[in-house]
Amino acid sequence: MSNTAFISPDLIRAKFSRAMSHMYRDEVPLYGDLMQLVSDVNQSTLENDPKLHQHLIKTGEIERLDEERHGAIRLGTAQELHTMRRLFSVMGMFPVGYYDLTPAGVPVHSTAFRAIHEDSLNVSPFRVFTSLLRLELIDDEDLQKEAKEILSQRNIFTDGAMRLIEKNEKEGGLNEADADEFIQEVLETFRWHSDATVTADQYQTLHDQHRLIADVVAFKGPHINHLTPRTVDIDQVQELMPKRGITPKAVVEGPPARQCPILLRQTSFKALQENVRFTDQTASENTGHHTARFGEIEQRGAALTPKGRILYDQLLNQTRAEIGTTNESNADQYRAALTKHFATFPDSYKELHDEKLAYFAYYPTEEGLAKAGSFTEHSTIEDLIAAGAISYEPIVYEDFLPVSAAGIFQSNLGDNAQAEYTISSNQEEFMRDLGAKTIDELELYASSQARSWEACKKALAI
Repeated sequence: MSNTAFISPDLIRAKFSRAMSHMYRDEVPLYGDLMQLVSDVNQSTLENDPKLHQHLIKTGEIERLDEERHGAIRLGTAQELHTMRRLFSVMGMFPVGYYDLTPAGVPVHSTAFRAIHEDSLNVSPFRVFTSLLRLELIDDEDLQKEAKEILSQRNIFTDGAMRLIEKNEKEGGLNEADADEFIQEVLETFRWHSDATVTADQYQTLHDQHRLIADVVAFKGPHINHLTPRTVDIDQVQELMPKRGITPKAVVEGPPARQCPILLRQTSFKALQENVRFTDQTASENTGHHTARFGEIEQRGAALTPKGRILYDQLLNQTRAEIGTTNESNADQYRAALTKHFATFPDSYKELHDEKLAYFAYYPTEEGLAKAGSFTEHSTIEDLIAAGAISYEPIVYEDFLPVSAAGIFQSNLGDNAQAEYTISSNQEEFMRDLGAKTIDELELYASSQARSWEACKKALAI
């Protein structure tokens, strides 16, 4: 088959993201309300903040804002993780980063499948935070064995999806008809199934061990447990959610509100209680219930350098040491402490740039282009900024924060979901199960910054 017949993986990803959003809206009607709220807040914020609007236009993010989503799934076996990597590869999504959530009492380790080049991200920034359940953390050996047996009997991928994954690998791509079929087949993997794979008693035993374990083991597949739109003002969304009949979690996870947003801030609404029919229940019997799927909203800021991350972690740890575990009762104290400690984190893009705390993309200015060819090969970034020949904008953070991810998980799993695990996760083990190395996200940001600098030099004939 000729390569010219292939559809771009970026376009497959964009199509899949829209299809997933439609499916999830049908399954979780409150998600539609959340989408409308985010759209309203984004529109009003950009109308009242021309500078932010211009920034999004300049960086190419304005086109992707309404399309932006991230999802989250939880897998049960190494084989499921390995095949999921192959599936996401069809859509140009690769495993970026490694996240160990066990220190926060969540028995999983994770990666984020996403596009890795800025051009691809601007076509579709869809990403899926993908966790693998760590069955060895179940302290009841009989239950651990039973859970492994239950998971070994399920197949979360359709025959059609596997056929098209293999075709993609063999031929190097999919044509448009194959891509559309692939999307429909893959949706079946992420669809909610109310029929469980366990009895009511088995479910309760798994649930008592940890609600997330029940969410993974007791069902036919890794139903998408949330889809997350991106807002440009998460505090406004948090304030308006109750007025729209949506109950938010107590605290926005991540850094405090700032003039110059950094990394990632997230909030969510409470998980839904959904009807489930267990294997020992007949059609005439009352169904059971399962609570796991929820709605989430995010605001993304500048990607921090290693130096910036060290400072961020230091200030966050100081806040947590002062307040301890956050909940409904101490949300105000936590917000106040977070703001107090983060007051020492520079809050202008000039400071973030000059102190090398964040990554930036460089752009030639009209003034610089008018003088193209007049700059020497020894011209530095600082020289060209001072001369007005180039400008810079922060590179958006495309990834996740372990503490925030765990906080969102815990807030939607119930107050009694916290657990303590003495076994730490192992990245090498995770990558072995994955069948590939996870990509260092900081290297991706550094490469993106370097590409923008090289583009500037070319445009200015340096």
